[in-house]
Amino acid sequence: MMRQFVTLDQVVVDSDTGMLNLVAGVDADSELRPRLSLRREGGFVAISVGSGPLEMALRPRHEDLARTLGNLHAVNGLQTTRQVGTGQAYLAFGLRDDGALVIRPTIVADATGHLSFNLLLTDEARKALFSWLPVTVG
Repeated sequence: MMRQFVTLDQVVVDSDTGMLNLVAGVDADSELRPRLSLRREGGFVAISVGSGPLEMALRPRHEDLARTLGNLHAVNGLQTTRQVGTGQAYLAFGLRDDGALVIRPTIVADATGHLSFNLLLTDEARKALFSWLPVTVG
């Protein structure tokens, strides 16, 4: 089965809340467009990913998220190479040669199935995310 990825290429930072919003540029006026929103909450990052009425929320530790993203390297043939979270809820990450970042937020039900969003951040959107967190590339 081939995965279908949605490209998030628009970056909006809400200066009042400190929230970083990454959205798909197509159908910019549509409430159904895919989105990824992040906000710092102490030592954690509250993450909401959704499209239309469907939302998935994850809350990884900031330190784990920044370290994992900082250690990413492009690996030909693999979509994702690192994960942050638990066996039941995690974010899988992969870096492409062109600088685009694959993000797969996933909730695992049990051995019979899971729910994932297949997102691709453009190089510019990835740089905005890394600057916002911030991420030290190692």
